[in-house]
Amino acid sequence: MDTLIAYALRFPLIVFSVLLGLLALYWLLVLLRLAPLELFEHDSLRNDNLASALVSLGFAGVPASLALTVLIVLAGLLTLGVEVAVLTWLPLGFFRIPLGVLVLWAAFALASPLAAAICHRLHRPLHRHPERHPRCLLGEVVRVTDQAEADGRVTAVLEEDEARDVCLLGKPGERPTPGERRVLVKYLPEAGAFRAVPEREFLDARTRLVRLHLLGRHHGPGSRNGGSASA
Repeated sequence: MDTLIAYALRFPLIVFSVLLGLLALYWLLVLLRLAPLELFEHDSLRNDNLASALVSLGFAGVPASLALTVLIVLAGLLTLGVEVAVLTWLPLGFFRIPLGVLVLWAAFALASPLAAAICHRLHRPLHRHPERHPRCLLGEVVRVTDQAEADGRVTAVLEEDEARDVCLLGKPGERPTPGERRVLVKYLPEAGAFRAVPEREFLDARTRLVRLHLLGRHHGPGSRNGGSASA
């Protein structure tokens, strides 16, 4: 136990000790219904916020708090492995800080695709009650199944779970058509519906932003469900 505590208080592991403590407190508050599961979600991906950044990294379809938890746990385990196998045996002195920063960056970079894959497997359980956490669906790909009604409403199913449908609300002149693939980019709570843009436009907008270095700190040009688009 003393050895584990000593590891937990060393840099860079102390960063995860603090983060995991905060996450444990947060999930306790969620279980007690004192904190919302959609803590970081906004109504639109257009805003530059934590949830939209995580969507750009491939974490669409899960709450940002859950994605962060999985990412931090995996990155912490990787960092612990590096600490036990390498750092603890080196006489680093002051150089532990810059090397620790490099280890932190590498741990999150390596953990990100694995965490995204784990979260991807949680989509179907979370889709069972989409009405409870609708903002978590932003960034998901849907397929339009019906013709738009007079008020612009149309039904679509989630591409990865066709048993779950959502209601889209198209703008005048931009009505979704049956069979079209779109990406959910905005939730309209007063209407209980989503705005969605064609998948190609969504990906093109994301690529342009990356090239302009506006979202370069969040992601690279290769992820599947990423970026933001106007709604």
